[in-house]
Amino acid sequence: MLSKIKLLGLLMAIVLFAVSGKADAAPNWNNNTIQVTGMGVANPAMARTPAHAAMIARRAAIADGYRQLAEAVNGVQVDAETTIEQMMLTSDIVKTRVSAVIKGAQIVSEGELAGGGYSVTMEIPLFGGNGGLAETVIERPPVIEPFPTPAPDYRPPVTETHPTVGGYTGLVVDCRGLGTINPVMSPVIKNAERNKIYGHKNLDYDRIIVEGMATYAQDMTQAGRAGSNPLVVKAIALDDLNATPVLSTQDADMVLYENDKSHFLDNIAVVFLY
Repeated sequence: MLSKIKLLGLLMAIVLFAVSGKADAAPNWNNNTIQVTGMGVANPAMARTPAHAAMIARRAAIADGYRQLAEAVNGVQVDAETTIEQMMLTSDIVKTRVSAVIKGAQIVSEGELAGGGYSVTMEIPLFGGNGGLAETVIERPPVIEPFPTPAPDYRPPVTETHPTVGGYTGLVVDCRGLGTINPVMSPVIKNAERNKIYGHKNLDYDRIIVEGMATYAQDMTQAGRAGSNPLVVKAIALDDLNATPVLSTQDADMVLYENDKSHFLDNIAVVFLY
């Protein structure tokens, strides 16, 4: 059996021969996952056979993948003001839970590379219940708060853009042209008076932990979460460090009015176009 000193030396050698670099992985906010590809090569002085070399290179690639995942997770925004890294610095419980999520990363593909290297693609979910990051960083509210109500004198428009009342399957907020939206795990929508009309406290906590609160898409072809007949509104601004879409008073009232009929906000069928 290897002594502790020899084992430590072996592990250090494996890690040192990972093909390391700065992690540039970022969350995929359309499918709510973080995916990285770790790469490694074997230390020729330690490889006894080609098979042994492949095994060492694989371990190095996995170590590199874990490193990249940790860096990527640190930078994920929970809300407009808080990253996961900041939460881990203030809570040992969050740090332990986040570490467990990273250690539980799934290997989605792997293989040997020309020249004796090895690559391993690893993935963790932002949401998904057991195994997702959301449950470690999004707090369960004591009660579900009702959505605000539209102005008492609000009357829904009947136009070519919005020909009917009710029957909408989701909400698409078009944020394009306002600068780069900052994706977050717990997004908010505000009206022109900067009052919140959508947030995690309005929703079923257990459901958002599994499904997330929204997806971020580049165009309508990626907006399937909002269903076949979404209500589409244009944001007038981005608030809270570009994380929060702001709707006009009229559009915010329309969203709340239509949600009362169709419950698409309750069903978290929300998409942000960026």
